[in-house]
Amino acid sequence: MGGGVIGLACALYLLKAGASVRVLEQAQPGSGSSHGNCGTITPSHAGPLSMPGMVGTALGSLLRRDAPLYVNPRPDAARARWLLGFARNCTWARYRQAGEARGAILARSRVLLGDLVASEGMACEFEEVGELYVYRQARTLRNDQPHVDLLRRLGMDVRELDADQAMALEPGLRDGVVGALLHPGDARLRPDRYVAELARRVRELGGAIETGARVDSFVLDGARVSHVRTTRGVFQGDRVVMALGAWSPLIGKLLDIRLPMQPGKGYSLTWERPPEHAPRHSLVLREAAVCVTPWASGFRLGSTMEFSGFDEGLNLLRIDALRRGAATYLREPEGRGEVVPWWGWRPMSVDEVPIIGPSARWSNLMYATAHGMLGISMSAATGELVASLLAGPAPTLDPAPYSPARFGL
Repeated sequence: MGGGVIGLACALYLLKAGASVRVLEQAQPGSGSSHGNCGTITPSHAGPLSMPGMVGTALGSLLRRDAPLYVNPRPDAARARWLLGFARNCTWARYRQAGEARGAILARSRVLLGDLVASEGMACEFEEVGELYVYRQARTLRNDQPHVDLLRRLGMDVRELDADQAMALEPGLRDGVVGALLHPGDARLRPDRYVAELARRVRELGGAIETGARVDSFVLDGARVSHVRTTRGVFQGDRVVMALGAWSPLIGKLLDIRLPMQPGKGYSLTWERPPEHAPRHSLVLREAAVCVTPWASGFRLGSTMEFSGFDEGLNLLRIDALRRGAATYLREPEGRGEVVPWWGWRPMSVDEVPIIGPSARWSNLMYATAHGMLGISMSAATGELVASLLAGPAPTLDPAPYSPARFGL
């Protein structure tokens, strides 16, 4: 269930393990958050948002609809419960624990993605160019020391640059940079093309992808999910994989499952590539919390995190904040041609670690969800892990940190 990047990666690895696979997708493959994200592959993002001080930052954003992290003050019981759980995870001990779990799956996926793109002949503008965190305030750079410490403890390469080194590495930056962090192990790709290539390979290997198949209900047989009812018909399988991203908690309710997740709304703007001063690396503009991704075929600004439930549509204040943030850092902050705005919901778990593994409630249900902002980055390792758990051999990646059992699921 789910034809985004996680569902398709699971399908591909299951097919390669010898299973027969049918993907149920409510729209077209990759039409949700798999489509408009920044396309960065980032072991450097091992550190979660949940860290001491983040609750205060979230509370301070209640009346600022253009804040990088915005929590809608409208009463919502489910969101309030999630935020309380998130707050309990904002300790240094939980930060390190989540960082180790995220770091392990990110590092494994980074290795697999390069091999997958090459071996499957995927045309998705994959480039191993690294990512640069750019700072205009020394205080922000100092405050990111826990990020540096975590990555180094995980064995990841992170290099501290002064202002001159950062400007020499990225001539497209405006004056005023105080320093940067270079993450040489990061990479990037064009996410819509990557998802399209996953779908192509799934079909070529004999998998079926049912589009326009929104899940409506289930037929249950004891502790098994017997059939899945959709707008395209009723389907049956020996095993059912829930890879529904932000929709997972909504469909989970139909199975009497309460997934500790909330949709985190993100935005992006996409143009053709700027003619002169496009960055060489993918960038994170730290104070503005804006991600910048240049490809040969385009240029994207993205990020922000908005907790407004399943609120639809573009918030123009947040779109304008992306533009203002980029203009502060970049000599050429926008690309050429017509801009394409986008929004989508990211599937955020309460501890910011994905939920991958078998259900304790339903004997043939497997979860592969709650990847937050890192679905592209974690996709290959998630597919490999799900295929190993369902079809063998024993997983390369320790599945324990991602197990739904930590939530009693």
